[in-house]
Parts: sequence; C-alpha cells; structure tokens
Amino acid sequence: MSRVTPLTRIAVTTALGLSMASGAHAGVATLAYHHVSTETPPSTTTSPSLFRDQLALIEELGVEPLSLTPERIQKTLDGADAENQHVALTFDDAYESVYTEAWPLLREKGIPLTVFVLSGSVGDNGYMSWDQLKDMAEHELVTIGNHSLDHGTMLQRPDESAEEHAKRIARELDRGADRIEEKIGVETELYAHPYGEFSQPVLQALEERGWYGFAQHSGVIGEHSHPGAMPRFAVADAYGGIDALRNKLKARNFPVTRANLPAPVIGDQNPPLLDMTVPEGWDSGRLNCFASGEGKMELDAETLANGVRIQTRAQNPIEARRSRYNCTYPAGDGRFYWLSQPWFNPEAPEG
Repeated sequence: MSRVTPLTRIAVTTALGLSMASGAHAGVATLAYHHVSTETPPSTTTSPSLFRDQLALIEELGVEPLSLTPERIQKTLDGADAENQHVALTFDDAYESVYTEAWPLLREKGIPLTVFVLSGSVGDNGYMSWDQLKDMAEHELVTIGNHSLDHGTMLQRPDESAEEHAKRIARELDRGADRIEEKIGVETELYAHPYGEFSQPVLQALEERGWYGFAQHSGVIGEHSHPGAMPRFAVADAYGGIDALRNKLKARNFPVTRANLPAPVIGDQNPPLLDMTVPEGWDSGRLNCFASGEGKMELDAETLANGVRIQTRAQNPIEARRSRYNCTYPAGDGRFYWLSQPWFNPEAPEG
C-alpha cells in the first residue's frame, strides 16, 4: 500500500500554509511513560495509583484511546482526528513494571499501548525479558516500537564528521530494529528518539526507512506535526497530577508546521530565537510562551499578509543538554493550542 512520505507531507502542508487555521485541530494526545512503580526515580516514574487515576480521567473525559499503528498514525497526520480528540499510551525502554503493573490493567480495560523497546537492555535487571515482550506483542492491543540498541545520543558529536555521524545513525537505528525482529519476529516502523533528541540527519534517516519518530517535547499529534518528531506529553509523577493531565488531554494541535519552526540543535546563537508565523487573526496578546527555568517570555509580533510573525528568545543562554520554549493559545472551551519547541545543546554532557 502506498502512503504519503514524511517529506511529501511537509511539502503539502507548507504549500497549504496557514489556511487551515480555522479548523478544529484536535488530534492525538500521546502520553509518554517509563516506569509504573513506586520504587524508581520520580522524573521517569508514574505510581500505580496515579496511573489508575489517569485511566479513569481518560474515561471520564470520553477521550478514545487508539493504537499507534503506521496506518493510524498516517491518518492522524492527514487530519483524520481534526474534529475528535484521541489519546495514545506509550512506554519507553520496556521496563518490567510495564508488564507487571500497567499491562494487566490496560488489557482488562481494552486500552491499546505502544512499547518502545531498548533492545540492548532486554533481560537486564528491571527490564522485560524477550519472552514477556513476545507475550505482549502477540496481543492485538500492543504495538512494538524501536528505542535503539543502547540509548546513546543520536546528535552529532563534536569530534564526529558528518559522514561518521550518518553511519552511526544508520547503525543504531538498524541494530535496534534487527534485534527486535530477531527475538520476537516484529518488524516495526515506529521509533522513539533516545532522550527525545533529534536533528535533521536523524529525521532524514527515518524518512529513508519510512519510519515514524516520536520525541519528548510536549504537544498534540495532528496535521501540523512532523512525522519524524511527533510530540508526547510526559505524565510521570514529577510532571503534575490529574489536573495537569486534564489540560494535556484537552489540548489542540498547534497550527504551525515543524517545517516552519527552527531546527532544535543550538548553534552559534544561544539563547536561540523562536521565529514562527501563527494564523491570521490571532491576537499576540493572548499567546503565552515560557522558557524552561525562566518563566514567561516577551514576544515581538508583526502582522503579515498570511498571519502574525512571532519572535522570542530566552533571557539567558541554554546551558542544559535539553530545554524547551512552550507556547499556548486559547482554543475555546477551556482548551489550548499547545506548542513545545525543543532545544538541544550538543556542547553539554550527554545523557
């Protein structure tokens, strides 16, 4: 079956510009989990009690869970969910607590999930075994994705040439996928970026393979998302409770394409500039942007023929390995369009 490739989608969406800004822009609020436990780090852990409360809230709001199959992802990118909001649950690294705590509950409720497998760690202490993964993969509710072999950074290293970097990207992508196919017989087209880090060479490698990529900046997947760097909401204990999740489940796909946003890898300009054009008619006074660790940012706005140009930057250079600018705009009925612009500092230590 032929399908629209990521680069084709970018070209089509860019050609349409922002004329679609009057649409509903619902989409898929994709939740990123790691551990479901009470004994692991809070930054990557959702307690079983909070997990149950989150599932109850999904049911209360009537947000339908869906499976992240390649076919269903492409429909979302093509705007199939523009009117009705959905949710998808993803679990990175294939920790054993997913099998023992989350999976029994999801199976009982009939809720689909995606497990991104860190294939080099399967069978290690705290991780699932291949037998457990095979047991899950055989169920219709479960989709298996690739999370690399060893969770190393995929950004270009300072001492690495572009050619060396491209070879390392190919090796890491393929070794993880090959190990999954060898062990449990699953050929996957889904990939979760280690640490959520991505760059143009990584996106190009995904495009060449026809794979879909998931990152870790927040937002709703929809017609304006990049197929190689789709956003997900962190839902560990450290990122707020039920009220925070309620807002995430109700959020809308921000109507600016990733192709029209800055590259996330910080270069000579630090703090980096967010330069984007939002839809015509938007009131810049209602657009709120926040820099990690700094709070609300000042915006420069310029009215153009096709929208409103917004420029903003943090007050101080980004020293952390990973950071974000988050922007929201009212979408009515207590909902917000939600954009997260990730920034990756290759000069900072990895990990």
